[in-house]
Amino acid sequence: MEWVLAEALLSQSRDPRALLGALCQGEASAERVETLRFLLQRLEDEEARGSGGAGALPEAAREVAAGYLVPLLRSLRGRPAGGPDPSLQPRHRRRVLRAAGAALRSCVRLAGRPQLAAALAEEALRDLLAGWRAPGAEAAVEVLAAVGPCLRPREDGPLLERVAGTAVALALGGGGDGDEAGPAEDAAALVAGRLLPVLVQCGGAALRAVWGGLAAPGASLGSGRVEEKLLVLSALAEKLLPEPGGDRARGAREAGPDARRCWRFWRTVQAGLGQADALTRKRARYLLQRAVEVSAELGADCTCGPQEGNGPSLFWWSERKKDELLKFWENYILIMETLEGNQIHVIKPVLPKLNNLFEYAVSEENGCWLFHPSWHMCIYKRMFESENKILSKEGVIHFLELYETKILPFSPEFSEFIIGPLMDALSESSLYSRSPGQPIGSCSPLGLKLQKFLVTYISLLPEEIKSSFLLKFIRKMTSRHWCAVPILFLSKALANVPRHKALGIDGLLALRDVIHCTMITHQILLRGAAQCYLLQTAMNLLDVEKVSLSDVSTFLMSLRQEESLGRGTSLWTELCDWLRVNESYFKPSPTCSSIGLHKTSLNAYVKSIVQEYVKSSAWETGENCFMPDWFEAKLVSLMVLLAVDVEGMKTQYSGKQRTENVLRIFLDPLLDVLMKFSTNAYMPLLKTDRCLQLLLKLLNTCRLKGSSAQDDEVSTVLQNFFMSTTESISEFILRRLTMNELNSVSDLDRCHLYLMVLTELINLHLKVGWKRGNPIWRVISLLKNASIQHLQEMDSGQEPTVGSQIQRVVSMAALAMVCEAIDQKPELQLDSLHAGPLESFLSSLQLNQTLQKPHAEEQSSYAHPLECSSVLEESSSSQGWGKIVAQYIHDQWVCLSFLLKKYHTLIPTTGSEILEPFLPAVQMPIRTLQSALEALTVLSSDQVLPVFHCLKVLVPKLLTSSESLCIESFDMAWKIISSLSNTQLIFWANLKAFVQFVFDNKVLTIAAKIKGQAYFKIKEIMYKIIEMSAIKTGVFNTLISYCCQSWIVSASNVSQGSLSSAKNYSELILEACIFGTVFRRDQSTKREDHYVRICAVKFLCLLDGSNMSHKLFIEDLAIKLLDKDELVSKSKKRYYVNSLQHRVKNRVWQTLLVLFPRLDQNFLNGIIDRIFQAGFTNNQASIKYFIEWIIILILHKFPQFLPKFWDCFSYGEENLKTSICTFLAVLSHLDIITQNIPEKCVSARWQCVTVPGKLVHIFRKIKKALASDKIKCCLSVLNMCRKEICLQSIEKAKTEQTLSCCGVDE
Repeated sequence: MEWVLAEALLSQSRDPRALLGALCQGEASAERVETLRFLLQRLEDEEARGSGGAGALPEAAREVAAGYLVPLLRSLRGRPAGGPDPSLQPRHRRRVLRAAGAALRSCVRLAGRPQLAAALAEEALRDLLAGWRAPGAEAAVEVLAAVGPCLRPREDGPLLERVAGTAVALALGGGGDGDEAGPAEDAAALVAGRLLPVLVQCGGAALRAVWGGLAAPGASLGSGRVEEKLLVLSALAEKLLPEPGGDRARGAREAGPDARRCWRFWRTVQAGLGQADALTRKRARYLLQRAVEVSAELGADCTCGPQEGNGPSLFWWSERKKDELLKFWENYILIMETLEGNQIHVIKPVLPKLNNLFEYAVSEENGCWLFHPSWHMCIYKRMFESENKILSKEGVIHFLELYETKILPFSPEFSEFIIGPLMDALSESSLYSRSPGQPIGSCSPLGLKLQKFLVTYISLLPEEIKSSFLLKFIRKMTSRHWCAVPILFLSKALANVPRHKALGIDGLLALRDVIHCTMITHQILLRGAAQCYLLQTAMNLLDVEKVSLSDVSTFLMSLRQEESLGRGTSLWTELCDWLRVNESYFKPSPTCSSIGLHKTSLNAYVKSIVQEYVKSSAWETGENCFMPDWFEAKLVSLMVLLAVDVEGMKTQYSGKQRTENVLRIFLDPLLDVLMKFSTNAYMPLLKTDRCLQLLLKLLNTCRLKGSSAQDDEVSTVLQNFFMSTTESISEFILRRLTMNELNSVSDLDRCHLYLMVLTELINLHLKVGWKRGNPIWRVISLLKNASIQHLQEMDSGQEPTVGSQIQRVVSMAALAMVCEAIDQKPELQLDSLHAGPLESFLSSLQLNQTLQKPHAEEQSSYAHPLECSSVLEESSSSQGWGKIVAQYIHDQWVCLSFLLKKYHTLIPTTGSEILEPFLPAVQMPIRTLQSALEALTVLSSDQVLPVFHCLKVLVPKLLTSSESLCIESFDMAWKIISSLSNTQLIFWANLKAFVQFVFDNKVLTIAAKIKGQAYFKIKEIMYKIIEMSAIKTGVFNTLISYCCQSWIVSASNVSQGSLSSAKNYSELILEACIFGTVFRRDQSTKREDHYVRICAVKFLCLLDGSNMSHKLFIEDLAIKLLDKDELVSKSKKRYYVNSLQHRVKNRVWQTLLVLFPRLDQNFLNGIIDRIFQAGFTNNQASIKYFIEWIIILILHKFPQFLPKFWDCFSYGEENLKTSICTFLAVLSHLDIITQNIPEKCVSARWQCVTVPGKLVHIFRKIKKALASDKIKCCLSVLNMCRKEICLQSIEKAKTEQTLSCCGVDE
């Protein structure tokens, strides 16, 4: 078409100058410029044949180039791509650029002036260098692509080199950061696709310049650069790879580049094979395939240099091994192409070829790599990063199975791949799912493979490599955000590595970082298990000569005692044994060296750290300093108990006396200080703090879990030691709490410490037996009286000071501790049941009273010099004033909770007020309830528990008289619970307390009796809890377990047994019976919804069918279950197995089967039609089996319903099409059903005569679609009939249709 257009133009005028001049006039549209290009190319062809006008044509071409095309290109270079010019849109602008460039090339050739081409190239190059992201870059590239072939290799060589260098830099993104899209990207693609191919055609200097830029050492291999580099390499592949040919061509090739010999070229190809962009991967495969084809055609040996160590080159070719090489690379390319399909059923048949690649790649003679292992890693990396998770898992499993059948030579590339892409792939939690049918509690198959692989691989590593590999492996676990499941299995794999002295202090720090940084937010049980494995890893792989006991103890502190390293566990025993074996080999600790001990024994170390811990420092003189951190106390207590247990291991029979001696050696400094607490008034405050912290931590850490706790000698001796110091410690604490010595904000933490120690001492004395002359008894009594006196004195209305307000907080906290102790331990009842000073004071306490904040000027006088300008500022060890007030109010409600529980019988149930109450808080419950609502608005969610406890006592008393207040308490409490759904530490305790007061049996009974708003509010909250349980496991279990337990207990406490309350809330049991998500076979079957259903079914099984209230409850639930089944059937005509509808119906009929033994004939008479009707519903097979089962049970127990059963066969054919199987299955058990009927034979014979006749039309209707189970039912029925009736009667009943349907012959 272009040739025809050019001929038509030339036929109109044979004067090229006039014709060209006419085309150069007017608007420069795309069509006009393309027509000009057609004409110039046609004239160029005629010039080549020697038939053109020799004189006029060159001059005309120069005029077109200088007067039209160059100005046009300049104007296009100055106009932005996609700019605002409405007359030239981006697509048309690109057409104009291409056409103008091609026309300019023809003009230069027709003009016969090389200087014109060089001048145009220089100008375009300047524009290109002036701004790589400028809008004119694209036009400049078009000009260079057009005039490039016209440049002379010799004369214009320097220009060609500059153009080539600039083009390569632009194509590789050297002009920007590579991350920003825009005009430069278009220009780079244009350079790679148009300019560079043109330049390499020039050969010589231009080709060398292009290859030099591509193979430059500084070229980056980032993901963006790889795409751009492969774009260029694939475009220039024919010039960068040698061309097969004769000797002449081979001689020419010797001066040209050969990309096969450049290792940077192959690294680019390998990087491209693993890129996310499919087109980039395709370009990399093309280059690899082209290089292999060229090598095979050339038939000459080739090696990529330089070699890395003694390993193979990235690429090599040998004509002698041509067949093996071709087979390897063909399989390799086939695998890479198959992986593009991303379909596992297509890829799996090709995976055996990957095994063959390893066989080809390893030499059998000397066991070394023939092919560089990085090529295999490219395949695995591609599989790991696949969008198909199944393919990713198959790739990981295939890699982990490598060493099961073969031993591969060591390669640094292999180790780097394990630390890099493999561990990145292993971070996906879904890889570790169990296989279908795998038992609960068994390890993940992939986890086992990982464990086996790591053990095998590390055992094959060279000794000098093991340490660095393991350190990198562990550090990789700290370098990214890992989920709990992958960390668990990686830790388990590390723990199974055989013992080896591989890790030093760096390894120990890396393990600690994994615990501190990576696992800090993991689920508790998974985190605890991973900690256990990491400790085992440390014991197996640590070189004890490179670390000190101080390093080890610091690492042990990263393990949480309540999650992993608890005393008495097998891990604790294993650690003690490890310390016993290695204690003399540790590097000397700095602590021991500082006090002159050069022994490395564990006992010497522990003795030294206790001495250092107890010893006072010169700067510990301030009285308003912050309390020390707990870390050092935890460390010392842990090491003391480890040392004691290690010492116990050294002798086969460790007696109590030996344990006592060892503990006394360690703790003498501590006991000496504790004994001086009450006599040395000038003992440094921080010293007393540290000693009390250590006391608490020793008592907490030494507790054993399990049956051996009763026989623990260490715990007994330790408790005896501290009980001997009880009087000194309690006198000290009493003085500190009551003598105005705690007068700064920082002292509140200290107050908390004192109260914890006092509580611990109370527990110790209660454990050995409480005696009235015990010093603790006296201290508690004095503390109670002094606290009451302080609180009464401070209500005088004077201007508050920091010291007075802090003392007020301390006194209220002390009273709360006393109340909690008395409430939990009846032995501590200091007074009779009659109200004493404590009860009178608490009852008249002004609830929710806040503390006035002291003036800032006065605060500074109590501040320590090291503190900030205001002691009330938030810090790591002190609270803001608002939190202090909240704690004060919390302690008030702790005391009030104790009071309400003790005197709950005195709370009036009517709304009338007592005129002169002697316990106002108890005898004026409405006012107390209103105060509780105010407290819920003030206190934070972690401080509302005592208020909930008070509401549990108050609400049942006031629900009748003050229903609105009770409903308001329900709403406010639920608002707190629902806002805590993600706060694990306090959510469950609050939820339990909330359920106990809202769903208290008394509350439920009263609300159901009056049927007011409270009744409906409770049901509303019930459904909200069920809704929450869908997203938070365990919530519904908390509710149903409490309600079922309270209902059973309440029923058993009544003479006749009563479930009147439960009957009004039977929806709760109904929802519990059908609760649970859709079951998935690939998930663990140990789910919380099982516990909910188990609890509900257990409750139903405990009911007594002979008890009238129980019987009514069961019947009401059965009707609700049938209603639920009908509702589900109406909501969806067809449903699938494991759908929501199937789940509900399945559990409905399961529950009905549980209830059936307690249903009598009268009740069944009212629901039997509904049960038969359910048999006509289109249900899944499992539901049909349940319906068949319950019908059989009903007919067997109550044969009176048999006539109704026979009536089911009289329904129309349309109804029986989907249900005949159900009733035939029941009919096949007729022998069992009728075995209790006196006139069994007569009845059975009569029915067997009539039934086949009724079924003839049914068999005819369904014979074409009859399922195997229906055939069995039909055969069973007919065979039963044959037994009962004479053969002649059956022959009459049979028809040809029946025989052909059922296959019954004579």
